Amino acid sequence: MSFLDNLESSLKNLENANERGDTAEQRRRREERARSATVAPNAQALKASPFPNELITHAVRIAHGMRTKVNMAWLGSTLRLDARERRLELQPTADGIVVIFSEDGSEVATEPLDLNSADPEKLAQRWLTE
Repeated sequence: MSFLDNLESSLKNLENANERGDTAEQRRRREERARSATVAPNAQALKASPFPNELITHAVRIAHGMRTKVNMAWLGSTLRLDARERRLELQPTADGIVVIFSEDGSEVATEPLDLNSADPEKLAQRWLTE
């Protein structure tokens, strides 16, 4: 069998394998797309709300008094705030938005967040001082 015949045979085998069924990677991608679709309304509400900006403003003000820098980043649809060994994440889920408190790399607490009734100043104060 020549090299070209062997190559053609290998390509046909790969095509047949792809047509036969889903690979684990294809299933994972489909599940990720479905999860993103269910989270999308809450992610959009988080990004459009004034809550994250107010939270950042209060956190920076409080941290300045503590001589601490607050680093902030949007990771996809999640807002992450870091100050020394403390981390606060606002993470949209299918059920709403969740606040995740972490310290020294381990999760300390998780609680739901209502963007309309929550007080960003109290949340920043709790995150940085407790």
